[in-house]
Amino acid sequence: MSNQHQPNPNEPTTHFGFESVPESQKAEKVAEVFHSVAARYDIMNDVLSGGMHRLWKRFTIELSGVRRGNKVLDIAGGTGDLSRKFSSLVGPEGEVVLADINASMLKVGRDRLLDKGVASNICFVQADAEKLPFPDNYFDVVTIAFGLRNVTHKEDALRSMLRVLKPGGRLLVLEFSKPNNPLLSKFYDAYSFKFMPLAGKLITNDADSYRYLAESIRMHPDQDTLKAMMHDAGFERVTYHNMTGGIVALHRGIKP
Repeated sequence: MSNQHQPNPNEPTTHFGFESVPESQKAEKVAEVFHSVAARYDIMNDVLSGGMHRLWKRFTIELSGVRRGNKVLDIAGGTGDLSRKFSSLVGPEGEVVLADINASMLKVGRDRLLDKGVASNICFVQADAEKLPFPDNYFDVVTIAFGLRNVTHKEDALRSMLRVLKPGGRLLVLEFSKPNNPLLSKFYDAYSFKFMPLAGKLITNDADSYRYLAESIRMHPDQDTLKAMMHDAGFERVTYHNMTGGIVALHRGIKP
């Protein structure tokens, strides 16, 4: 009998939401979540954030400083919200790479952007944030929106992003974070663990995936921890901006 699925007792574990799993299994489990929710991902974003995710992303785009002729990498670009805007900002002489580890999300993003006729300067790459398949010193800007918390080795991903940025290039990490008000934190917990799975059940017929997403937010480093991780990876002038009371934070770092 094959033992290829038997757990290796010596293998390091990591968290998948609140569950502890072998590191080698996390990417596959995350992939299953996003494969399940890909088709309704945008609808769910609007429902769960009350449309706020559009404002968070707009602020990210403004702070990115992307301009004509730039090369931009949109990691975990999913359904293409950021890539679509970057495409118009960089113009025909620029380049946008929409990268996602999940084939289902990448397909939804590609189809959506092709339907809107805005994919002429966008290419689509299935890629792992920890091992980006791009040359050193290539991009002016790298963004990752609501993707870093799903990465197994965040420090490896941050170093990989640093490597592909040009000197002076900018990384922007938009991610759920820790509310800075105890009352808001209490409300947010109730919302996350009761409403999110219920909405997932009603809209995507998948409560478990949205339960995982709520748990993954709680396991993500807080604002100052992520800032320190970016410094450790080699970024300089790292700052963060809290939005919606710290429910979401935008971190920005510069490659020296």
